[in-house]
Amino acid sequence: MKTSKSIRIALASLALPTVLALAACSAAAPGASPAEPANSSGRDLAAEEANRELVLEFYDRFFNEHETEEAAEAVADDYIQHNPAVPDGKEPFVSFFTGFFAENPESRAEIVRSATDGDLVYLHVRSTDAPEQLGSAVVDVFRVEDGMIVEHWDVIQPVPAEAANDNTMF
Repeated sequence: MKTSKSIRIALASLALPTVLALAACSAAAPGASPAEPANSSGRDLAAEEANRELVLEFYDRFFNEHETEEAAEAVADDYIQHNPAVPDGKEPFVSFFTGFFAENPESRAEIVRSATDGDLVYLHVRSTDAPEQLGSAVVDVFRVEDGMIVEHWDVIQPVPAEAANDNTMF
């Protein structure tokens, strides 16, 4: 009898993890497989990461390599621009920066960090027009729709020579 009791205890200890795993699978969102649990926030993290990668590649090619025409293949024709100095539309956007880079060939943008939220991609950037400049701290926000950059906002703040604190802007 002692052997039978040991077997029942062993089986019970194996059953508990199985029951918990089945309960977890049934609590997943409809259509979610046990191998890919649903995101409790309802966000599509794979789509967000694809959007982030699209924007990062675009940004580097456009603002660092100055491949304005090639990089702008990721920009929608009816691109909406919220920066008051830059016109709406893909062609005016490309023309604006093609001229800017002709006058500022050493202009660079170092992406310090990036994040996503739904169809939005956020970049925190150190932007300079020449290596000796302190440059600007920039937060760029891009909206991506169907694999294309369709909208942009930015906030730009000059990096001061001296600050009231010991913190950097990056």
